[in-house]
Amino acid sequence: MANLTQYDVDEIMIDVHASSKKQLFQLMAEKLVLAPKFAELGLSCRDIVNATMERERLGSTGVGSGVALPHARIDGLDRVYIVFARLEDPMDYEAVDEVPVDLVVFLVAPSDSGGAHLRALAQFSRRLRREETRERLRAAPDEKSLLITITQSAQRAA
Repeated sequence: MANLTQYDVDEIMIDVHASSKKQLFQLMAEKLVLAPKFAELGLSCRDIVNATMERERLGSTGVGSGVALPHARIDGLDRVYIVFARLEDPMDYEAVDEVPVDLVVFLVAPSDSGGAHLRALAQFSRRLRREETRERLRAAPDEKSLLITITQSAQRAA
């Protein structure tokens, strides 16, 4: 994938089944630790899930319109890593607008990357703010289509 923006999606998950935030975070962390770029860092799913759940205790990362941006800063990372998931069935996420979530951007960043962490969150928030982008993500038939939609939305949001 061409690097159109500073932060790109590392992994894509489609039609994910999760009944709770913790289960969702576990599935997304598992996908991340199996990614070739991430695997060599030696971080465990448990560390990622615990850090993300700890952040979630501060307030829901459900930002509205069926979108959630769970995130955490973790020691041992070399850059920001992102997993995108589309849930098969929207789940109660305690979002600010109380709309169930079905589009999730799971973001983990190095502990010392405050600025990069916030820029990545802002970038994906802008991408998913557009109703047209959300509709296209929900209608995409496969991972490749999802990736193309996210990439094209990055060009528009830039």
